[in-house]
Amino acid sequence: MAAKHEPAAEHSESANLGEQLRARRQASGLSLRQFARDLGYSAAFVSQIENNKSQPSVATLYAICSALNVSIDELFSSAAGAGAEEPPAPAPEAGVEKHSFHGALAKLNESPEEQQSPLLRPGERRQLVLDSGVTWEQLSSIHDSTVDFLHVRYEVDGSSVPDDKLTRHSGIEYGYIISGTLEVALAFDTYQLHAGDSIAFDSTTPHRLTNRGDGPAEAIWFVHGRKPAR
Repeated sequence: MAAKHEPAAEHSESANLGEQLRARRQASGLSLRQFARDLGYSAAFVSQIENNKSQPSVATLYAICSALNVSIDELFSSAAGAGAEEPPAPAPEAGVEKHSFHGALAKLNESPEEQQSPLLRPGERRQLVLDSGVTWEQLSSIHDSTVDFLHVRYEVDGSSVPDDKLTRHSGIEYGYIISGTLEVALAFDTYQLHAGDSIAFDSTTPHRLTNRGDGPAEAIWFVHGRKPAR
């Protein structure tokens, strides 16, 4: 029998998600009112997210990250390293690329404790709890700003955006349903995915993911080529 899914609460990054987004906005020199206006949201709504009084939906998080030129991967990795101060990297010598032989040698000389394991066990996955009953768990220990490799969970009636809206962003999405039922709306078409079904689509196609079943839906979701707005 498959083990019951238990959220890795001790690795949840949702507690400081708003703080990260606020810090990124301030570093960009954007006022709260201007940023909210650019996104098409109210300043009060963005303030609630930044103060961790409410969680963003999938679509809202993508919109904020795109506006701030931040990847989803950075939110996971930044939270993991929060509080740890790293010494500034030495400036590269003229004519020498940053990814030099010396950097590779230093990596090889790291102790086993310092090297990042390629393996992630269930209790080690960092997660983001979003609005509307959606939870993301990061499945990769390798950080890549153009890739989102996630275990997603949609509670009953959970949705990436409200029923009257669709979202779109750069990239290609691939999904595999582990359990439950997940409805995927793509422009004017709607697909009902059950356990064992898979789907792939261009993320620039307006879309919405919703759980209309009578139990949680779990899936593996992979988004490749997502780029922040420039």
